[in-house]
Amino acid sequence: MVRRTTSGAGRSAHSSRADPQPVYRYPRHAAGRIVTTPAINSWQAVREEVLRRLQTRIWKPGEMIPNEADLAEELGCARVTVNRALRALSDAGLLERRRKAGTRVALHPVRRATLEIPMIRQQVEDAGHTYGYQLLSRHAVAPPPKVASQMNSARGAFLHLVARHLQDDVPFVAEDRWINLATVPAAAAQDFLTVSANEWLLQHAPFSRADIAFSAQAATPDMADILHTQVGHPLFVTERTTWVETRSVTFVRLSFAPGYRMQTEI
Repeated sequence: MVRRTTSGAGRSAHSSRADPQPVYRYPRHAAGRIVTTPAINSWQAVREEVLRRLQTRIWKPGEMIPNEADLAEELGCARVTVNRALRALSDAGLLERRRKAGTRVALHPVRRATLEIPMIRQQVEDAGHTYGYQLLSRHAVAPPPKVASQMNSARGAFLHLVARHLQDDVPFVAEDRWINLATVPAAAAQDFLTVSANEWLLQHAPFSRADIAFSAQAATPDMADILHTQVGHPLFVTERTTWVETRSVTFVRLSFAPGYRMQTEI
């Protein structure tokens, strides 16, 4: 037992001062079992505590978990903090949330891969390479039917860009992009000679959702020329459309040079 003492000469020779410890609360679960929970003040900490209970089967698959208000009181944090943590775990496929029906542990949890739209320049530089960029063409022109359908916009003004991104002076990825100027009118004033559309849009054109498709495609003569490879050589291709609510922002086809490897985590 640690003896409380005053500072200075009045401190007992047999006493010691323990390091400050987190405050613990002792809520009682419905089953009557007492658990120990540290005070929490961030949504990440709430997420980790909820995840711990899922992994240790305190909350079993299919069971309802306590509501947000009860969890907030138990963990000593705001309800909005609990809400943010539960949304993150729901997005990860570990919880099932229903309006007015509460939150249930997923019966068959599915871990979902997290994908971010990368800034190609940063992607190359973070890997320790030298980045280069070349704009190959820039035209204000109506999109072909397939692209117009993909962007849900057959009318209006569009900007079509083709560019090459380099890694250590070697072609890394070809960017074939359409920008909806009705959604991003400021793009019309950009020449994109030194800053790629990929980088400019990430900095100036927010989006609310994205559709992404991955495929292997044979290099066309145009792609083979841009990427300095052979016609018919297999390429890793990403096609992505970003949206602001119901309005398309941009559609891009990224064709990576042979040897590209994509990595994510679940």
